[in-house]
Amino acid sequence: MTGIINYGAGNIFSLTAALNRLNIPYGMINIPEELEKYERYIIPGVGHAGAAMQKLRNSGLAESIPTLRKPVLGICVGMQLLTDFSEEGNSRLTGIVPLNTLHFNKEHGLKVPHTGWNQVDLDKQNLLFDGLGAQQYFYFVHSFFIEFNPKFTIASAEYGIKFSAVIQKDNYYGVQFHPEKSGVAGEKILSNFSLLA
Repeated sequence: MTGIINYGAGNIFSLTAALNRLNIPYGMINIPEELEKYERYIIPGVGHAGAAMQKLRNSGLAESIPTLRKPVLGICVGMQLLTDFSEEGNSRLTGIVPLNTLHFNKEHGLKVPHTGWNQVDLDKQNLLFDGLGAQQYFYFVHSFFIEFNPKFTIASAEYGIKFSAVIQKDNYYGVQFHPEKSGVAGEKILSNFSLLA
């Protein structure tokens, strides 16, 4: 069963609605002691990375997440929480993936936040993309992005700059887009994750 790490993120309903459509069983994790009940974990996210990290610290989950050995999927801010540092609030994060989360540069004429459907290019084969092609469109809503690094980037996207759309380090995965709002391709990502062991 999939455990949703519940720290007050704003998109729990749309995520659980997608999991219900896919018949993926799930439960909510509010404290570290509940982690052991589940085979894999999702860290959802909408909002401020620094505030989200503080909520994880308050619940005791911030210390537990880096010790997990089962599959973990961070979504949007949940993905950013896996990195070292975010320019959003100059926040230290979990440090699981040694990358930084940066702000889109308005000087390049970019509208921020980056909102809408964007092409994602697969940089390396990965179980999350089983049954999907090398190019897919997913739905994004974000003002901050994770720097591109070929060591950890599974798939990339461009919005004025090339950035990491999907990352992996060991059992930790992150997607910058919202799979629960990305139609068939997004549901395939969630379905593939539910099969990871």
